[in-house]
Amino acid sequence: MEKGKISALQLAMMMYLEIIATGILFLPATTFSYAGRDLWISPILASVIGFLTVFIVYRLSQFYPKDTIIQYSTDILGVIPGKVVGAAILLFYMQGISNTIWQYGEFINSSFLPHTPQIVVLGSMILACAFAVRGGIEVMGRIAEMIIPIFLLLFLFIIILLLPDAEVKHLFPIMGKGIIPSIKGAAFVNIWFGQFLFLSFFLPFVTDQKKGGKWGVVSALVVLLTMVVTNLITLFVLGEATGSFYSPVMTAVKYISIADFLSHLEALVMAIWIAGAFIKICVFYYVVVLGTAQWLNFSDYRPIVFPLGFLMVLLAAWQFPTTAAYFSYNRTVDPFLNPIIQTSIPMFLLLVAYIRKGKHQKKEEQKG
Repeated sequence: MEKGKISALQLAMMMYLEIIATGILFLPATTFSYAGRDLWISPILASVIGFLTVFIVYRLSQFYPKDTIIQYSTDILGVIPGKVVGAAILLFYMQGISNTIWQYGEFINSSFLPHTPQIVVLGSMILACAFAVRGGIEVMGRIAEMIIPIFLLLFLFIIILLLPDAEVKHLFPIMGKGIIPSIKGAAFVNIWFGQFLFLSFFLPFVTDQKKGGKWGVVSALVVLLTMVVTNLITLFVLGEATGSFYSPVMTAVKYISIADFLSHLEALVMAIWIAGAFIKICVFYYVVVLGTAQWLNFSDYRPIVFPLGFLMVLLAAWQFPTTAAYFSYNRTVDPFLNPIIQTSIPMFLLLVAYIRKGKHQKKEEQKG
């Protein structure tokens, strides 16, 4: 079904961009609403889920090196229960990519193209991503290699330019209200770290799977570092106003002004975000398309790329009539579903796989 191969490093780059693309813009505001000044602590606590998910997925890939989670769930649980688990994962990710597409369209419309119909913004991005997804995993890996140096350089450039406006006093008091607010914020940040389950869809196509686990951990570490730095610099610049903006980073960038020459750098933020959003949507898109084809036992996923893309745009335009509805979903439903789908299910699969392996070994010993 997929003949292409990627390196473990390319996989790490794709995972980093997929997870952090939306995090750098929208994570600080919502995390601040839970954790206040301790918003930088929440990613540290939430990263435990990220590292745990990487470990679980890597161990499952050792049992089933050529299969994705959609395939080996039927081997572990049986055909019908496995298909039910696969359907739950795919439906969750179909909603997830629609969520991401809507978020992209809302940001572009509200910040840069207010007079452009949202369906045009959404459709153009999905069309571009569809061609990348049809090109296969190798195309996506190479695109990630090209984008990530630009992404990181622009991100560091903006952080450096924000330093003159940063005031460390906004950090204190640390844990003034205890650890509970940070834990609540971590529950929300888990939405991002749980997405390391995507590794289960890509590890079968990594040239050296033994390095896949190591680079998965590296990717999780860099994601953690980026989240902490983003939350800290936003807090240092905006202080208590961090939670008042839809995209605090975009607001913070407006503070940049050097000698009345270097200012109005919002376009840089837009460039960073669109580059990251492209990879994020491609990864989501590929996972849904590949998983659906495997769930339906198709021989090739490419014929369903455009039909599913059309469905994704329709869902994105339909599911959130207002921004308030989007935030309500992200603060209530998503934090509840995310740990069930992206952590509990693979953990259960790994447990059953261990049990079955133990029984198989006992039978072999008895025969011997």
